[in-house]
Amino acid sequence: MASYDWTWHTGPELDPGKLYALLSLRVAVFVVEQQCPYQELDGHDLHASTHHLRVLTKHHLAATLRLKVPEERDKPVSIGRVVIDPDHRGNGLGHDLLQAALMRIESLWPGRNAALSAQAHLQSFYDRHGFAPMGDVYLEDGIPHIAMQRNADQQEK
Repeated sequence: MASYDWTWHTGPELDPGKLYALLSLRVAVFVVEQQCPYQELDGHDLHASTHHLRVLTKHHLAATLRLKVPEERDKPVSIGRVVIDPDHRGNGLGHDLLQAALMRIESLWPGRNAALSAQAHLQSFYDRHGFAPMGDVYLEDGIPHIAMQRNADQQEK
C-alpha cells in the first residue's frame, strides 16, 4: 500500500505547481474519465476561505478535495471536488479523505454543519459518514447528483 503525505493549503498558499496538479487530476477524472465537459475553473480555488487537502505519494497527487467556508456562521462548510486518482481507488483512501475533511471542519469551525453535492451513485458512501439527503436527485452537468448535509452533532455511522 502506498504511503501518503497529507497537506492542507488555503487558496493563496497554492503555488502554481500545486494548483496545476490538483486541477490536472480533477480534469482527468471529472472531465475526461467521466466524459463530462464542464467548466472546472470556477473561480473559488484561490480564495482565502477555500481550503484544499492534497494527498500525495512520493511521485504524484493521489487525491484531493476542497472546502469552501462561507462567511455566514449559520451556513455549512461545503465539501467539494472530492477526487481520487484511479490508481489509488479501492483501498479506503476515500473514507480517509472524507474523515480528514470532517476533522478539519470540526477543528477549525466547531459547530458548523458540512454540506456537499454528491454524485447520486455515491450516496451510500456519504451516508456512512453521517450525511443525509436534503432533497431529490437532480442533474448537474448531465450527471445525477443529490444535495447532502451532515449536522455538526452527527456521529459517524
